[in-house]
Amino acid sequence: MNLKILIPTEVLIDREVTKVIAEAENGHFCLLPHHIDLVTALVPGILSFTTETGAEIFVAVDEGILVKCDREVLVSTRNAIEGKNLETLKQTVTEQFQILDEKEKLTRSALAQFEASMMRHFKELGHG
Repeated sequence: MNLKILIPTEVLIDREVTKVIAEAENGHFCLLPHHIDLVTALVPGILSFTTETGAEIFVAVDEGILVKCDREVLVSTRNAIEGKNLETLKQTVTEQFQILDEKEKLTRSALAQFEASMMRHFKELGHG
């Protein structure tokens, strides 16, 4: 099967695989090359796949959509991080969440400053 994991800025993974394990709202499932086609919503969690050489790769994924059509498996998600093993993946995800949290705080601060500035301008217009 060909697995493609798509995030908004790039194709994160595009490779031949022999097995995909992911998690939907009703639990984990496994896809093999001759399984029936399907479309499902993914929940945040760990997606794993087995390469043609037998290596197991792990990907932390945000919520998204998985589509299996014939020998193509497409996953579309907002965020995904690849790891060779679960321990390094956990560390990478933690670091990425900290970076996102800091960016979120900066964005909220900038938005609050913008809102305060707009309120001052509206107040000045009302008294002018």
